[in-house]
Amino acid sequence: MKLKTLCLSCVAALALSAAAATTASAHDAPADDAGAAKANPFTATEVARFNEPWAMTFLPNGRLLVTEKRGVLKVLTIGGSAQTITGVPAVAYGGQGGFGDVILHPQFATNSLIYISYAERGTTSGTAGATVARAKLNLTSSGGSLSNLQVLWRQPKLSGSNHYGHRLAFGPDHKLWITSSERQKFDPAQDLNSPLGKVIRLNDDGSVPTDNPFYNRGGVAATVWSYGHRNLLGIAFDAQNKLWIHEMGPKGGDELNLIERGSNYGWPLVSQGDHYDGTPIPRHNTRPDLNAPEAWWNPVIAPAGFVIYSGTRFPNWAGSGLIGGLASQALVRVKFNGNTAAEAERYPMGKRIREVEQGPNGDVWLLEDGTNARLLRLTPL
Repeated sequence: MKLKTLCLSCVAALALSAAAATTASAHDAPADDAGAAKANPFTATEVARFNEPWAMTFLPNGRLLVTEKRGVLKVLTIGGSAQTITGVPAVAYGGQGGFGDVILHPQFATNSLIYISYAERGTTSGTAGATVARAKLNLTSSGGSLSNLQVLWRQPKLSGSNHYGHRLAFGPDHKLWITSSERQKFDPAQDLNSPLGKVIRLNDDGSVPTDNPFYNRGGVAATVWSYGHRNLLGIAFDAQNKLWIHEMGPKGGDELNLIERGSNYGWPLVSQGDHYDGTPIPRHNTRPDLNAPEAWWNPVIAPAGFVIYSGTRFPNWAGSGLIGGLASQALVRVKFNGNTAAEAERYPMGKRIREVEQGPNGDVWLLEDGTNARLLRLTPL
């Protein structure tokens, strides 16, 4: 377990130009961009526009699936138009809720299965919870449809419309990994009998792997891999099969964490930020028994979307983490060194960046946040 908070990102940020700093103190506030000290090392080309996009993933044939927050799944042929996929379940739209992530099964080429996440309404008015389902994707010349939808996992239905998390990934072990944020309820993040504030690990059919750290406790605890998390919105495995997740802090203290089996990451007991009303939160260094972040940001970047780059089109980015910034309106590059990490560069984009993906040939793709949002393809200069 890591016993000391590493403020490496802060050191890196001080060494960057003024353009690398953000003055945002809240995750929904845009940064004050002072202008780039040097040009971005890429050309950003608009490819398409979407309405409140949230996530994307490439299909083996080069087409692109894109989720829109109001409950729409689209498939885009690059160079062509985006078409609608029918059969998407109803979503609880509002606040941070709506349609979330989309990923492919590791054997998608033979089984056509995709996995989706979304906020689902409860039977009590004003309640909702994150839900993960899988379905068969049936593509046609005019779009396609989902069939045989099967719900695999659910959060409890609670009041409020924020902090769902529900980012998805398949690991090298072919297990399904789910980020489950704490719905702004704080204490459940420390309760192993609650799925909130956790990293969840399941088999591809939704059953529970017997090698999960708390499997012998049964119930919800059996599904948990790590706990003490706040609002987890980015998940990626590196080339050494280590799992990295970023999460939004409160007022300050966005985190990048190396996820370790059975470990407690401290929320809401500790943070590198404070509550929005100014009430202080003890820092990570006051609790060496809790797992501290590898990198953290204060002021915040409001991280959203995450990929660890493995292509060859941007040689200087090999093995780097690429994080979308909402408040920071930037693409943030993080450099890893074994089990440590630090911000290396920040590329101003002038818009809130919701999602980052690596394309089949190694180009980098970004989705802006909000209505009439652009899909951008980044190609090296």
